[in-house]
Amino acid sequence: MKKRILGVLLVCVMVFSLLTACDDKTPSSDSGSNASSSTTSVNDVKGTKVGVAMPTKDLQRWNQDGDNMKKQLEAAGYTVDLQYASNDVATQVSQIENMISSGCKVLVIASIEGDSLGTVLEQAKEKNVKVIAYDRLIMNSDAVTYYATFDNYMVGTKQGEYIESQLGLKDGKGPFNIELITGDPGDNNARFFFGGAMDVLQKYIDNGQLVVKSGQVDFATCATQSWSTENAQNRFDAIISANYSDGTQLDAVLASNDSTAMGVTNSLEANYEGNHSNWPIITGQDCDKPNVKNMIAGKQAMSIFKDTRTLAEKTVEMVDAIIKGKEAPVNDTKTYNNGTGIIPSYLCEPVFADATNYKKILIESGYYTEDDLK
Repeated sequence: MKKRILGVLLVCVMVFSLLTACDDKTPSSDSGSNASSSTTSVNDVKGTKVGVAMPTKDLQRWNQDGDNMKKQLEAAGYTVDLQYASNDVATQVSQIENMISSGCKVLVIASIEGDSLGTVLEQAKEKNVKVIAYDRLIMNSDAVTYYATFDNYMVGTKQGEYIESQLGLKDGKGPFNIELITGDPGDNNARFFFGGAMDVLQKYIDNGQLVVKSGQVDFATCATQSWSTENAQNRFDAIISANYSDGTQLDAVLASNDSTAMGVTNSLEANYEGNHSNWPIITGQDCDKPNVKNMIAGKQAMSIFKDTRTLAEKTVEMVDAIIKGKEAPVNDTKTYNNGTGIIPSYLCEPVFADATNYKKILIESGYYTEDDLK
């Protein structure tokens, strides 16, 4: 009887030992499996193809955006197909089609016209190619996954506040003469820029502290096709001829970006009687080199600085998250509706540069060198 009990106990001990050994090995086995899966995931990222579609090389900022994006994506291990479309919609559509057919897994697109890409992006959706709208929101397409941009309303707000401060409008000073010019009517951002500025300035127009002698105050009239410097100059030639050729002082120009500001400056140089000391306050955006030089020379008062290095960095984070099946970083889920719903967005914060701070913001940050601005 005792031998039988001892035998049963021995069997129980052996079974317990085996079960304990199996339990001890299980975490090690799972850990090895996870490590293998993680390694595969990381390796899969290397060489993954990303398409970057930029609108044009004609504006300095898009060259910088494209270069920054390409460098940072390649540094993260991706293969990059970077294309510029010469501000031609058909060309951009063709380029995107080629990116899709050549195996790009993610598309980063700065659209020429926000409503022009619906059909080609249906192809992207069918092939499960994810789309990030870059700086310009792509409208009326449910293929758009994320939006990376600067706070465009804040851009306009800062321009309006600069004029408000420089003219002393809060202190009741005035009346002052002002003219308004904004960007391409097909660019959704232009409405945010203009709207942000007008939310600051409209009350002063309404109470007579600001006078728009041309009477041109609505977005459609103030818009500039293709953000073209030439188109901006032509419009301002007509405004100056009709309203300021008799020596009437023009005190301020709300210009939504640097290419339109350059058109205004060119027109003033050709038609305006005043010298630089009594030139109007002219706003801008992008801190393009020629415009910064104009700031230093007293021809342009300020420009909004949008550090494209930061925007590229956030966009690369989005691409990386998409490829790895993670949630991309966003900080706005309320503002940007492209007609199919709210697009989760990351908004970088803009700052303004003028003659008093451009060295700190543009040179000390490494964005430009002293020689760039000579």
